[in-house]
Amino acid sequence: MLKSMTGFGRSEQTVGDKTFLVDIKSLNGKQFELSLKIPAFLKPFEFDIRTLLSKKLGRGTIDCTISLKESGAAKPVSINTDLAKAYYQPIAELSKALDLDPSHILSTLIKLPEVITPTGDTLTEDEWAQFEKVIEAAMANLTNHRLEEGKIMEADLLLRINNIQKQQDIIATLEPLRKTKIREGLTKVLEDNVGKENYDPNRLEQELIYYIEKIDLSEEQVRLKTHCEYFKNILTEPEESKGKKLSFVLQEIGREINTTGAKAYDSTIQKCVVLMKDELEKAKEQVLNVL
Repeated sequence: MLKSMTGFGRSEQTVGDKTFLVDIKSLNGKQFELSLKIPAFLKPFEFDIRTLLSKKLGRGTIDCTISLKESGAAKPVSINTDLAKAYYQPIAELSKALDLDPSHILSTLIKLPEVITPTGDTLTEDEWAQFEKVIEAAMANLTNHRLEEGKIMEADLLLRINNIQKQQDIIATLEPLRKTKIREGLTKVLEDNVGKENYDPNRLEQELIYYIEKIDLSEEQVRLKTHCEYFKNILTEPEESKGKKLSFVLQEIGREINTTGAKAYDSTIQKCVVLMKDELEKAKEQVLNVL
């Protein structure tokens, strides 16, 4: 089963006197890219959080926000004076430039990030173990979302590959007729321009065999069929991350379709090639979202 790279997961749970809300949003991406927003007291656990998300989510552009709802008795806080001073200067200049009342600067300063933080507040080992379960619940929610979207993507990709194979079947019926048309066309050109009695039929036959062998499509069609079947087999494999492998196979499918078009010299076969390319491009767009 396929798994999409896009999805959303949320989990809310109380750990001790803290209620955590974890939101995880995932979009497609070539590698694992994480934007992590956490409260200051979770900074000591940032590496562990990043590792946990990386192991479970694989590829994708991940946006994870962890927020805190305090409960219970009030706790002492500390004011980061140096940080407040650093904030003050540009805010004061902006207030003056906009001709605003500077009396509200202090109320603005204390709302800025990290200016006021709980004193000595952090998670115990037991609380961290419980908090991990909050993150895992959000990731499980996200994974379910990815799987649901993956089902839709898998059905669409199968449709595209099946449509390519249908056009391949049509080409297989046209191929013998194409060779006959080429033979008849070249013979007619010679008879019209040289005369039926003025060329060597045996030499013509030799040249025709050489020419038709050069534009023969059988090898390309065999490889194309093999690649399409391999693509379908990958969809059934148990591994979670298949996007890159599927993308590589689509490149090979495209190569055989292009070669078929270059060798076709037949308008009906060229129409089939155009339809195959259209289905291939739709499959490539879809694979970009596969984990």
